[in-house]
Amino acid sequence: FDPECLVKIANWKMPFGRYKDWALIDLPETYVVWFYKEGFPEGELGQLLGWLYEIKLNGLEHLVRPLKNPNYEFSHED
Repeated sequence: FDPECLVKIANWKMPFGRYKDWALIDLPETYVVWFYKEGFPEGELGQLLGWLYEIKLNGLEHLVRPLKNPNYEFSHED
């Protein structure tokens, strides 16, 4: 596990769908559970959503939200 994943979960924007441009950590739990049931996308986004599912399942969002940074720069590999 790379701790940078938590920073990415806090700051990456959902690239598509109903919640496009929402930070992953802010996605509704029901949406993340839907992905869990239907299957996560391929690549890094899918891995991050998998971790996000575990975070939300265990009620740990409060540990990730402080990592939000409006100046965080990232690039999607997918």
